[in-house]
Amino acid sequence: MPDIHELARMLKELDDQLVNCMRCGMCQAVCPVFAQTGNEADVTRGKLALLDALASEMVKDPDSVNDKLNKCLLCGTCQANCPSGVSVMEIFLKGRAILTGYLGLPPIKKAIFKGMLQNPKLFNLLTDMGSKFQGLFTKSANEMLGSSCTRFDFAGLGGRHFKGLAGTPLHKTIPSLDTPAGASGKRVAIFVGCAIDKIFPTVGEAMIKVLKHHGVGIYMPAGQSCCGIPVLSSGDVATFSTLVRQNLKLFEKGEFDYIVTACASCTSTLHELWPDMISDDSLKPRLKKLAEKTMDINQFLVDVIGVQPLEAAARSKKVTYHDPCHLRNSLKITAQPRTMIKASGNAFVEMNNAASCCGCGGSFNLVHYDVSKKIGAEKAANIINSGADIASTACPACMLQITDMLSQANARMEVKHPIELYADTLA
Repeated sequence: MPDIHELARMLKELDDQLVNCMRCGMCQAVCPVFAQTGNEADVTRGKLALLDALASEMVKDPDSVNDKLNKCLLCGTCQANCPSGVSVMEIFLKGRAILTGYLGLPPIKKAIFKGMLQNPKLFNLLTDMGSKFQGLFTKSANEMLGSSCTRFDFAGLGGRHFKGLAGTPLHKTIPSLDTPAGASGKRVAIFVGCAIDKIFPTVGEAMIKVLKHHGVGIYMPAGQSCCGIPVLSSGDVATFSTLVRQNLKLFEKGEFDYIVTACASCTSTLHELWPDMISDDSLKPRLKKLAEKTMDINQFLVDVIGVQPLEAAARSKKVTYHDPCHLRNSLKITAQPRTMIKASGNAFVEMNNAASCCGCGGSFNLVHYDVSKKIGAEKAANIINSGADIASTACPACMLQITDMLSQANARMEVKHPIELYADTLA
């Protein structure tokens, strides 16, 4: 049963934040989901109107309210373009938390979030096993993207092209690091992130290689938990709190100048959501201190270390860049990843509409793949039309979506993180 007093408190907080929305409809013009469906309920204004009457609506038909509120990418495009400065993402996350508190988590999510994500050792064990047996449930799609691209081979998920679990995750090759500052005089903590650890360990390896090259000391503790964005997006504030506490305990043991990540979603979560969405006031000052040190890896290398762009080499490849929503909309980071691409000696080409969402949105891709695929197909077309040889982005989730869309479009193009491109130039 839900805690009625806690729900009432959260509803009051929601009401206080909703008053700033003027229902002007600016969000309608920029919402990638509305652009595909044309349904008012799918745009931010429609969802905010629904939340305005949440207390009564969730009693009448809570499942319908939950479905409508979750049909959102959480890309933040509406918030970035809102003339009234409405904190849309915080409002949506609180709305989902209220509904989850009222309805409870579905059994599958409860098993994944509370049984697996809260236990990093079990999570690692299960994914390590999964990497060995994934071939039983998938079949080869193509090798066009520079790395193995496979396809789900069972009902309900057929047709998706995706990068499978890595044969050897990062936590196996580099379990932890604790090195002193070198020539740079700087020391950073690395927050790895689930996708980099288990699907894109080459991104993590590239990040470590680059930091060592620039004389940066590294503190990377073993046993890191998920940043919490998947559970928070599903309204599970209790598991989110547990994950934040687990990570805070690990990172407070080390001394460092900055905490860096190569995942846009993790960067945004640590910087924005850890201090804002935790309910324990005693933790907020400690989380705020950590948030102030959090930087995207591209941002750190350009703004702190001073990496500079280079002239493109004579036989360089052409690289285009997709702006991850969590970097561009939440943290206003756009120039630094492009600088890192140029610092790799490759020729940078800007695609049309680089700032548009790729359509992934985490669990949105699983539940609303039809809409996700339409949005992603437009992104793939812009990438292909740029004439680039390589598609680059600073978010592992975007890398997964773009890999899927380019593979289905039969594009012969690699998908790489900017840090990988830069690392490739170093001895």
